[in-house]
Amino acid sequence: MKRLEAGLVMEMDGGRHGAQMIYDEGRTRKLQQQGYRVPRFWNNDVLNNVEGVLEVILEALASPAPHPRPLPAWERE
Repeated sequence: MKRLEAGLVMEMDGGRHGAQMIYDEGRTRKLQQQGYRVPRFWNNDVLNNVEGVLEVILEALASPAPHPRPLPAWERE
């Protein structure tokens, strides 16, 4: 059985993000448990630090994400 690698989920947060940090942290944990990486950027960074944001995204895409529940040895190829 071949397991597909999960991907990358990016979140851009606005000024109201502080009020829902606990909700966001729970959602991030659930996504990470499914094998997703979740870099988070403030809107200000996206607008004023585009190169830095793109660098983080490119680094995330270049590095494989380990699956949180790897296949047992007998199921690996």
